[in-house]
Amino acid sequence: MYQPPVNGSKRLINGVERIFYDGYWVKYYEPPQDSFEVRRHLVQALTRRLFNHVEHGINIPGVRLKEARAAYEAENELERKRVNGAMLAGALFNRAADIFNCLVDLQTAGVEIFPDHALMRECGQCLLEALELGKMVRHRGGDEGIDELWGEPFKAFSMPIEDFYASRYLKIAMTMHAIDHLAVALKNTFADSRQIADSEIRIDELAEAAKRKCEILRTDPAVFDVWPAYVVASERLRKSDPILPNTPSAMDIREALEGIGLLREGADLICFLVRARVPMPKSTHEFIDRCQQFQRAFFESEALLPSRDLEVTSA
Repeated sequence: MYQPPVNGSKRLINGVERIFYDGYWVKYYEPPQDSFEVRRHLVQALTRRLFNHVEHGINIPGVRLKEARAAYEAENELERKRVNGAMLAGALFNRAADIFNCLVDLQTAGVEIFPDHALMRECGQCLLEALELGKMVRHRGGDEGIDELWGEPFKAFSMPIEDFYASRYLKIAMTMHAIDHLAVALKNTFADSRQIADSEIRIDELAEAAKRKCEILRTDPAVFDVWPAYVVASERLRKSDPILPNTPSAMDIREALEGIGLLREGADLICFLVRARVPMPKSTHEFIDRCQQFQRAFFESEALLPSRDLEVTSA
């Protein structure tokens, strides 16, 4: 009887070492040796990554933490307070990074830093508070906050490097699952469309290229094949044109316009997932709901609705 691999299993597949998580064989990279310097570079990279994905204006230097906290505590209007909370999260995040850099400098100079050191505790507290306030922060492309990005530096700070990398493989596998889920929803949505025809091949092409882009590092030589394939697949799907009859009705035109808009939204969401390399369950479910509304509006058949059996969750 077939026994599926357990999470963490490794296998050489077509000459490439891969590691198995939640149904996906993800390209494996040997983690670096654990050290304060390695952790510093990792936290710096995760900090840049975070601010690349969130709304503008919240990358507040750690030196302005007191100002950011005072502004947040003084604000009473809810919408403005959310933004102040996002700015405070950014300041806390940067303060933690500043402290960690100082700790690495001390360690490099020969000063032994123990886990219960006051600065270590303050660094961890800043990251935990930033993680909590990070729920107020919006993704640059929408309302979702991508909480995982706020938690990753704390994981890199507090857990063994090997365990941190294992957590990243799990998130990549979950992201691949979300990409497949979106691809199925898109194909089901336009399966019977007269206006958005022949989209299945382009959707599959983008999904496969997106999953490959999720799993590789920018330093990997394969990026020179994977990145162009991903960009071209994304452009091909976005540039899809509707096919209208010679004398289109108002409904035909509406279906064409809304369908192409929905197709491009799906391509954009897949691209957000690829860049963040974490699942976006709220955005995914909201998009699939719009797909269902589109089908009900134009095809009037519940039988055509995409399955919601595949859950996209956040770990």
